[in-house]
Amino acid sequence: MKKIRVLIVDDSAVVRQTLTNIITSDPELEIMATAADPFIAAERIAEEVPDVITLDVEMPRMDGITFLTKIMSQHPIPIVIVSSLADEGSETAMKALENGAVDIITKPKMGTKQFLEESRTLVCDTIKAAAATKAKIKVVRPRSSLVAPKLTADAVLAKPTKAMAQTTEKVIAVGASTGGTEALREFLESLPLDSPGIVIVQHMPENFTAAFAKRLDGICRISVKEAENNDTVIRGRALIAPGNKHMLLKRSGARYYVEVKDGPLVSRHRPSVDVLFRSAAQYGGKNVMGVIMTGMGDDGRGV
Repeated sequence: MKKIRVLIVDDSAVVRQTLTNIITSDPELEIMATAADPFIAAERIAEEVPDVITLDVEMPRMDGITFLTKIMSQHPIPIVIVSSLADEGSETAMKALENGAVDIITKPKMGTKQFLEESRTLVCDTIKAAAATKAKIKVVRPRSSLVAPKLTADAVLAKPTKAMAQTTEKVIAVGASTGGTEALREFLESLPLDSPGIVIVQHMPENFTAAFAKRLDGICRISVKEAENNDTVIRGRALIAPGNKHMLLKRSGARYYVEVKDGPLVSRHRPSVDVLFRSAAQYGGKNVMGVIMTGMGDDGRGV
């Protein structure tokens, strides 16, 4: 199989080396080139067009958003924003998505082996999914030899201890990944104020989901917020799972609410669509409609 060729654009030599090590550890990926700023990147692209670009936002000579806009207007290439921006920079990250970035992931950090391995899986899976958005092919699953054993939603879900009261209240459960942010925007913008309660897992890094929810809340008729533990699922409101936290749909009597919790990666993701959907099936049954918008790997299939 032809390898996916990646161009890394980042002004930090440490980040370039870390990303290189992560990407080259996957037999389906290879580094085409690295660049310390967008001008050098443009020279590399003139020589050879990569399959995917990983792009920092804050760089010298030209910022990543400007470079992204130029690339998407002249020669569209799947671009993944790799940024260490947190709350103060998350609006910039949202702007990147609006201007054509396929996805956003946080920069790999030096730290524990567990963190590095989780970053490795996320980086490689996101690059593969980004490449597939251009080629319109099925996303290649990561090889199990490179990652920790893939856990199912059973690792997070507890079995119900008693029969639940009947309810007719409806809930919509949504799962989305690479490319899903704009699909979610269009979906939520079209909903009326009296729409059923909505619970959403969008694969997105920690610190970005709050800004994403705030942005959607400002443009939609329904209210949109980043979910907090025990938030009630009510008509006219959408709850988005926080980055790096699982979200489960629960029920107490006729009241639906969400549980936000830590836990292992499920289907190599946290939050996991599998966890949300399995809990929705368990506590909502036929009153819940499930919607898969976009995918990365097979999260959302293990229900």
